[in-house]
Order: sequence, then C-alpha cells, then structure tokens
Amino acid sequence: MNVLLIFFFALRLVIAPAPDDAAKARQGVFALTNARIVTVTNGTLENATLVIRNDRIVALGTDVAIPADAEVIDCAGLTIYPGLIDSGTQLGLIEVGSLPETSDASEIGDLTPQMQALTAVNPNGMAIPVTRVNGVTTVLTEPSGGLLPGTAALINLHGYTPEQMHVGAVEVVKLQFPRTGRRGRFDRRSEEDVKKAVEEAMKKLDDTWNQATLYARIDSSYRANPEKDRRPEYVPAMIALLPVLRGERPLMITVDASADIEAALKWVKKHNIPNVIFTGLSEGWRVADQLAEAGIPCLVGPVLSTPTRDSDRYDKAYANVGLMHQAGVKVAIRTGETENVRNLPYHAGFAAAYGLGKEEALRAVTIVPAEIFGVSDQIGSLEVGKKATLFVADGDPFETRTDIHHLFIDGYKLPLESRHTQLYEEFLHRVPGLEKTSEQVGERP
Repeated sequence: MNVLLIFFFALRLVIAPAPDDAAKARQGVFALTNARIVTVTNGTLENATLVIRNDRIVALGTDVAIPADAEVIDCAGLTIYPGLIDSGTQLGLIEVGSLPETSDASEIGDLTPQMQALTAVNPNGMAIPVTRVNGVTTVLTEPSGGLLPGTAALINLHGYTPEQMHVGAVEVVKLQFPRTGRRGRFDRRSEEDVKKAVEEAMKKLDDTWNQATLYARIDSSYRANPEKDRRPEYVPAMIALLPVLRGERPLMITVDASADIEAALKWVKKHNIPNVIFTGLSEGWRVADQLAEAGIPCLVGPVLSTPTRDSDRYDKAYANVGLMHQAGVKVAIRTGETENVRNLPYHAGFAAAYGLGKEEALRAVTIVPAEIFGVSDQIGSLEVGKKATLFVADGDPFETRTDIHHLFIDGYKLPLESRHTQLYEEFLHRVPGLEKTSEQVGERP
C-alpha cells in the first residue's frame, strides 16, 4: 500500500502542469539601464545600458541611445551577468530518481553512442525552472550507463520542445572510460580479478574503436566512389562514431582517478582522436601537468564533494579546479547533478575561494564552457550580437544571499517562478482550510 501511495504521489508530481512560464515568457525590446555590467570578456562597465531586441543584444555601453519602442527596466544598484553554464548534468532526463518510470537517462546495452539525450529531455521538468531562477541558463545534459552510453546535448532552460532548447546543435558523444583499479572501498575482488577485469574492459574498448575506424575508412571510400565501392552496412553505433573519428564532434571521456586519467591520455594518443574533452576529473590535480601538456579541455566537478582518498586534505575537491587552472589546463565547472543543478554558482564560489579566484571562477561557468562547446559566438559573455541570455542580480551570484531580479534566455524575459517559489508563497500566506467547529471552540451546537 505504501509503495502504491509513493508511486501515485510521484506520478502526480511528474504529470502535474509545470508553472506556466513558457506562456508568460515574452520577447520584445528591452533597455536595461543604470546597471553595472560584467561582460566577462571585455571588463566591467559602471552605470551602463544594455539593449535587447528579440533574441539579441543590440547595444551595450555607457553612452547608449534607448530605442523609442523599448521597455525600460531601471537596474540601478543591480548587476548584469551572462547566464551561467553547467558543463555536466542530467537535468531534464530524470524527474524522480527513485522511479524508473520518470528516468530516461540510459538505454539497454553497453554500446549505444547513437542514443540522443536530447530526444529524452522533458521541457516541463520541475527542476528546470528551479535551476534557471538561480542564474543557470544553459546545461549539458548527458546520458549514463555503459561504455558508450550515448550523445549529450547542450540545452537552454526554456522552450516548449527539446529542439527549441537545443543550443547551436551541440552534440557530444560520451565515453565512460574503464576504471583501472578497484571500484571503491567495498570492492572485495582479488588483485588478479581486478587486473583481469581491466584488461577485458580495455580490450572491448580497443576492439570497438578499431571497428569504428575500419567502418569510417569503408564509409569514406564509398563516399569517394559510390559507383565503384559497396555501401557499408547500416550499423547505428558505428555511424554515430563517424563524426568523432573525423573530428567533427567531440568525444567526452568520463574519468576520475589519476591512474585512469593517465590511462585515458595514453589511449587518446594511441588512437589519435582529434577532438577530446575530459569530464569528471576528481583527481585531476594529481596529473594536472600531463593534462596541460596534452591540451585537453576539462569539465571538472562536482566541486562540492569530499576528498577521494582518506589521506587527502578536506578541501582537495574545492581546490581541484584552481590547481588544474594554475597548471595551464582549460577548465569549466560541472555539478554532475540532476535535481540540484541550481547549486552551480556555489560550486563555482567554493572553487573561487579555494584558489581559482572569482574572475576565473566566473569564466569557468560562462565563456570557457561556451568555448569548449563551440558556441562562444552565441553565449558565455555579454557582447553586441550575442544571444540575450543573461540575468540581473543584486549581488555576487556566488553568494547565497544574492537575489535575481530579472532573467532572459534567448531574449525571452522569464518570470522568476518555480515549484519552490510557489510552495514558499503557498505556505507563507497559508489560509486555514476549515473553519473551527462549535465543539472545537467550546460552544454547543
């Protein structure tokens, strides 16, 4: 009975209509005046104006003419920031983690690179408005499970359909690199069994990549001589890897332990993979020099975590991003979250406090991920011609006391509503559901 109650309660949460944000969102001409503007790429402007027309920033500066048809928003005492980007989440793919019916982050099988995370995104997920009202406007949402679980997608947190949310058609094939050691303190396998499992996993990965390389050669030969050569068989997994082998699409390799990172670096070099991104990297600081030398961009996090080894200092997870940056690694910050992606600013805040610095921390959740994903011409900073994806706050976004006053995604001004704000208002101004009966007040009927 209890299980049924839990199921129906969770189902009600899933199918209940989300706040009518999309219907209320509106584009137009907006002039944000008297603001402090943190452009990220071109310094900070004081007492400046930013003009939005439709989906673009059309003017920005201290001497900007306000269009006659603009809706003026006085931002005196407020600061404008570009929307924050989380470089690794499962937002939109999982609604209630304990209910398989609401989870669509993984597929059956170990080799499914053709599976598109974008097709499984739920634009009406309750966690999406909760996330964006905290300044996080864009996320990479990625599949899980298996060696090659699928293709991740970069999405904006506003839209009726997944296609409307998709940013610049960014697609990243994900590889879960085999662990070269034990899976944790509860892994009781013998050293021989661990070694054997690693060898089998690496052989499977190498065999898969060799097959994909052969398939790519056959496909290229056919395309060059369609009348002479035979068309390769239809193999969805191999077709999905073709853009990776040709450098047209990044291969995002999930790897954490330092030994695994070193193994992954060797594997990438061995197969001469042209476009690679590393993600996770909880022990990236241990091999930061090697990562810098390889020139591989890294999506690092979660920052709000515990050390990977009992012998490490308590703050190693906080300092990880800063240490990697100091070594010369190009780093962006990820939360690795589903429900709590809204906490991205605080992951960045801890990284800033523990060695990265505030300016670089802001870059690690704005322009750097935009550059890594190839969309820095659209988002990641405040510049004329870029998409109007930004927020207006009354303080530092990395501080929990800061409130956001205005939010724009692709030029749409969005109401600052979510399931959390609705619940807050409901219980802040709650009204008793029933009047007291005469018996309760001691009166006779």
